[in-house]
Amino acid sequence: MVVKNQIKFIKSLQQKKYRNRSGMFVVEGVKSVQELLGSHYTMENIYTTDADLFDMKLSNIEKISHEVLGQMTGLQNANRALGVFHIPAPKPIDYEDWILVLDDVRDPGNLGTIIRLCDWFGIKHLVCSASTVDCYNPKVLQATMGSISRVNIGYTDLEPFLKKVSVPIYGAFMDGESIYKTAMHGSGVLVMGNEANGISPSIEEIIAKKITIPRFGKRTTESLNVAMATSILLNELRRG
Repeated sequence: MVVKNQIKFIKSLQQKKYRNRSGMFVVEGVKSVQELLGSHYTMENIYTTDADLFDMKLSNIEKISHEVLGQMTGLQNANRALGVFHIPAPKPIDYEDWILVLDDVRDPGNLGTIIRLCDWFGIKHLVCSASTVDCYNPKVLQATMGSISRVNIGYTDLEPFLKKVSVPIYGAFMDGESIYKTAMHGSGVLVMGNEANGISPSIEEIIAKKITIPRFGKRTTESLNVAMATSILLNELRRG
């Protein structure tokens, strides 16, 4: 039986400070919960209104009413399953393939979409600045659709990290060389910047090669959404 303290704890995980304090996060939705169950993430508890979705013999999976799930959820309409998982430590980075770096990306939807793009294009490592939105933010998790289970995500101070990198560092700018004329073979680092301000000046100084997605239409469009730009650049990167 779910008690009030459990509901209060689960609701608190909507906030970053409580996720950091407990080392846990909450994910909602059948697909997302099932994806994390089949991954390296350690499950704390799962609550579901449908006993046919999971192996109910496990002691930490509990069937609850829709009403109780509604008290736990951070969504407008509660889904059939909610899981509490432990936040894992980031894995060591493999520099033999491409690494995506995010400099101060703030929108949860953008980060969630970018994580899905990393999964789609086989980018195993995503490095984020400390000011980038938390990848365990519920809105980010909803947007990843379970892809977070297949991408190694870490947060760090980007300047010292990038200064130690021995592979080529590329950055997305409005005034860079056309991605369609840039050879991007082997491995490297691709840096994407903030939605409004782009890559910060201190990080720009470290970047060896500026690239851009050329505009073919009228100049009334100011820029591309960072997730959209990331999708185009990762596609060209994989094309070689």
